[in-house]
Amino acid sequence: MATKVDQVVIRFAGDSGDGMQLIGTQFTNTTALAGNDLATFPDYPAEIRAPAGTREGVSGFQVHFASKSIYTPGDVADVLIAMNPAALVTNLTNLRPGGLIVANTDSFDARDLQKARLDVDPRTDGSLDNFRLVEAPIAQLTKAAVAPHGVSAKDAERCKNFFALGMMYWLYTRDMSQTLDFINKKFKSPYKEANVAAVQAGHAFAETIELFAGENVEVAPAALQKGSYRNIMGNHATALGLAAAAVKAGKPLFYGSYPITPATDILQHLASLKNFGITTYQAEDEIAAVCATIGASYGGSIAVTGTSGPGLALKGEALGLAVMTELPLIVVNVQRGGPSTGLPTKTEQADLNMAMFGRNGESPMAIIAPRSPADCFEVAFEAVRIATKYMVPVMILSDGYVANGAEPWRLPDVDSLPAINITYRTEAEGYLPYGRNPNTLARDWVVPGTPGLEHRIGGLEKDEAGDVCYVPENHEKMCALREEKVMRVQQDIPETVVEGASSGLLLVTWGSTYGAVKTAVDAATAEGRQVAHVHLRWLNPLPADLGDVLRRYDEVVVPEMNRGQLVRMLRHEYLVDAKPLSKVQGLPFTTIEVKAAIDARTTLAATAK
Repeated sequence: MATKVDQVVIRFAGDSGDGMQLIGTQFTNTTALAGNDLATFPDYPAEIRAPAGTREGVSGFQVHFASKSIYTPGDVADVLIAMNPAALVTNLTNLRPGGLIVANTDSFDARDLQKARLDVDPRTDGSLDNFRLVEAPIAQLTKAAVAPHGVSAKDAERCKNFFALGMMYWLYTRDMSQTLDFINKKFKSPYKEANVAAVQAGHAFAETIELFAGENVEVAPAALQKGSYRNIMGNHATALGLAAAAVKAGKPLFYGSYPITPATDILQHLASLKNFGITTYQAEDEIAAVCATIGASYGGSIAVTGTSGPGLALKGEALGLAVMTELPLIVVNVQRGGPSTGLPTKTEQADLNMAMFGRNGESPMAIIAPRSPADCFEVAFEAVRIATKYMVPVMILSDGYVANGAEPWRLPDVDSLPAINITYRTEAEGYLPYGRNPNTLARDWVVPGTPGLEHRIGGLEKDEAGDVCYVPENHEKMCALREEKVMRVQQDIPETVVEGASSGLLLVTWGSTYGAVKTAVDAATAEGRQVAHVHLRWLNPLPADLGDVLRRYDEVVVPEMNRGQLVRMLRHEYLVDAKPLSKVQGLPFTTIEVKAAIDARTTLAATAK
């Protein structure tokens, strides 16, 4: 008989070459097919192959799945699969008391302990007394299971990740058929047969483990909104959102990029969609990528460039050109830990200042941020719609947590997606290169070569007729118009949604902090605390009613993965005493951290009254 629970968090951990990301993804895909809501957190080192067995080389993959709606990959794990001592000790603090440890005992000899900088074996020093420990010779059992298939000893040991996956499939009553299909398509003989044998052996072995007591665990499907779902990662959703926007607009899409972690996957996904009129260009550097993309926009394409923080710095001058020429351009910035190379595989939200001000002169850009992997689709689609409607550059501020995370995504009805109406000007009479739509202030989009509509374009300031103009008053007028054009985007931003109390403490979030804060606020509200939550999708411009909302609350706190960048914007814009709740560790907020901050502030507020 299976024990029924409503949610589980599993963390797979081992060397960066142990295939933890692979089996984590397989478990995630299988769980999505089972109908659970889920959220994932891949966590791996920046080095292509860090020193084996060391703490620095540990790669982890955490998946949280449930029979109810969830918004985070979980604060602490219920199960830790540790393929070596380094994986065990670096992840032990992420395991709840009483949680289950499955340790690969074949990697716990003296040399393994030394590489993990351990003087004693953690299995014998009492540090695991508060947990349930399953010691499994995973490597040996894997080699025995795959021996009939004729692979080398080294290749046989590489199958041990699938053995561990099979154990988790038995424990959590997962159907293995999806993974078996994946193995049969991914690998050739004899590796195909070896990996199938490994996952089946792990499944069979789990049934014999006394600590499991012959009883596995069942997590029922979640009551999700009706529709067709697929599991999707944030970068993939961004690519599909861009592609859908191009199809909806009936225009070609150009994506110019230079590979950079963690944004590269967008280029790879879009490269597979050539049949939808998408052209991808892997440039020799960041500057070439953005300049080519600006050229594509000038030529009439929906133009997108993607990067991360260091690349965004290099694109700065060209982005100023896009602002000056008033061309539609979408810039996808998948933020990572900085400055400089920083923490390339870790997450951060510290590029907001650069997005707002990281260009010379008065160079305003519209800025939008997704809150979750699935939300990347809608944000990418909306960025294209706004850029082409207002003839402005739009920056998407994603981050590594959103980009590499995964969750169920309800496939949209294509017919119900908002219209993207793009019209190129072809009428020569009365044409002024910087004549404007009275509602949006957008200038006309003219495809080069259109008879009678020849005009200058470039980085020098122009007048309405498109002539280079150094008149001081004209420059001031054009700067004000470019700023006002971005502010007109407020016309397309819905009213601010407030969840929770109408007074007391207000938490304001943007980007990937959404999930942890929503979960914490929901828990605090259930306890009767006076707390509310506002999440911002648009960061420039901010919603027109945001100031009125902020002023209704006694205290405004902004959790963000930086040193308080949105806080400074809110203080400046609305003269409210917003306070930061900062975290700059390369890690996302946990619900526990946010809930503790809420408890401290609401208790203090009650005492003061």
